[in-house]
Amino acid sequence: MSLTVFLAVLGAALLHASWNALIKTGASKIASMFILTLVQGIAGFCIAMTQPWPEAHVWLWLAASGVFHAGYKFFLAFAYEQGDLSRVYPIARGAAPMIVTLVSALWLIDVIAPLEYGAIAVLGLGIALMARGAFTNGESRKLVPLALGSACMTAGYSLVDGLGAREAGNAVMYVGWLFTLDALLFTPLIVAFRGRAALRAGPKDWAVGALAASASYGAYAIAVWAMTVAPIALVTALRETSILFAVLIGWMVLGERMDRGKVLAACLIVGGVVLTRL
Repeated sequence: MSLTVFLAVLGAALLHASWNALIKTGASKIASMFILTLVQGIAGFCIAMTQPWPEAHVWLWLAASGVFHAGYKFFLAFAYEQGDLSRVYPIARGAAPMIVTLVSALWLIDVIAPLEYGAIAVLGLGIALMARGAFTNGESRKLVPLALGSACMTAGYSLVDGLGAREAGNAVMYVGWLFTLDALLFTPLIVAFRGRAALRAGPKDWAVGALAASASYGAYAIAVWAMTVAPIALVTALRETSILFAVLIGWMVLGERMDRGKVLAACLIVGGVVLTRL
């Protein structure tokens, strides 16, 4: 992984943590996530219209990606109704690199060096320590299955989009269409579970959702591009440094609790990032 890709993915991680923090602060997590998805979908469609039309086989990757992204946002929005950013986010993001690494090793062509597996393992340990507070600090345990569902969706779209963008040969076009399909799938999904009331939003929700959409779009566009020029498992693992950013935002901006467990987990995450550069 080159220094340019490394720094770009770190920037995407900060953007990702930031849009999650915005959703967490919204008056309605569901409404804010819907607005984010809608704005992304409109922006994605407009950008896609400036690009070459996808070839037939690329649509299969895009359809799968749309399903995974819609599921990811669905689980995440409900999880944020149950817990803090600094607790939900690590669980939601933590399991994904482990799943991606396992699948990449078994079925994909990316070659992962032993040291790189060690780096991912250190990241995973830090993430696991970050998540354990849901069971030890009296927090709502309802967030755990929701956050794990989000993690599964994250692993799914990471694998699909890494391969799909390579097949498409155009990350800009690919990201534009995947967010368009995401919006088309997420809207009926959220209405089915919460009714049309879930789509009603006030001015604050619109402001939060639109700003979060900008950060989210930029973060994922960078990540998809990175997966076309670097191993998918490493890009996905490095993106999990967003957990460190989320914990800092939760503590310093949102006033969430910081304890020794979170500090230790954050140090392990930083150590994992350093190992990816060796």
